[in-house]
Amino acid sequence: MPETGPRTPDPQGQDQPRVASSAVPAAEHPAVPGVRADRGFTGGPAHAGTASKRARRARSRERHSPLFLWAKEVATVVLVAIVLSFLIKTFLFRAFYIPSESMVNTLDVNDRIFVNLLVPEPFALEHGDVVVFRDTQGWLVPMAEKEAGPFTWVQDGLTFIGLLPDNSEQHLVKRVVGLPGDRVACCDAGGRLLVNGIPVDEPYINPAEVPQVREFDVVVPEGKVWVMGDNRNHSADSRAHTDSNGGFVDIADIEGKAAVIAWPLNRITALDNYPDVFRDVPDPAGK
Repeated sequence: MPETGPRTPDPQGQDQPRVASSAVPAAEHPAVPGVRADRGFTGGPAHAGTASKRARRARSRERHSPLFLWAKEVATVVLVAIVLSFLIKTFLFRAFYIPSESMVNTLDVNDRIFVNLLVPEPFALEHGDVVVFRDTQGWLVPMAEKEAGPFTWVQDGLTFIGLLPDNSEQHLVKRVVGLPGDRVACCDAGGRLLVNGIPVDEPYINPAEVPQVREFDVVVPEGKVWVMGDNRNHSADSRAHTDSNGGFVDIADIEGKAAVIAWPLNRITALDNYPDVFRDVPDPAGK
């Protein structure tokens, strides 16, 4: 075949053919797998670097056993659950355990409830709300310090982040029947509670017993509420503690409004504040 140009002397004394540049039709390019002929080959150092990173990640996955990968996924899920639970417990809801019968039939012993922490702030309390509050007035008998067990720290930690209900028994749960400024008295001729002079029918009271009449007549100060248990004959509520803060509960001590029974499963239900009971109650004098 004839050469396309004159030969150029080779430094070593041999001749090398000189090839003149000429356009080669696209159709004559050798096929490159995975690359479209109409766009040409776009690979280069960056492409090689990306492929190399992918290959390293693939080799890394191959080196780890399925058990390791499974444990890593489980640990990630647990960590996310703990963070979410802590945030929910801190800003939205908190779990509590019911140890007494003071709120039967609304709440039974050993019920677990979720409390809405957005009440009383930023959402205001309403008549009929079931609230959980800290015992800052000495209503409860001081609890003996429990002996720490080998796993006490685990229980305390799960309670702190919100995965277990608070069972410290240093909180109380009652129903709000008197808001600031209200006059609450017991009772009319039919044994009904009077709120701002209006008798109210309370369907949430334990129907198994007729409530005993315990006379009182109070005006609720600002920043406080008057609370009573639904199981009236078995509830040491505001009526039983008039010698301490007048029987009133400071709104600042209220943790939140009980929103739902979460356990046991056969008792899961939302809690009602019975707005119809207090619908006809007028605003307190001066408001």
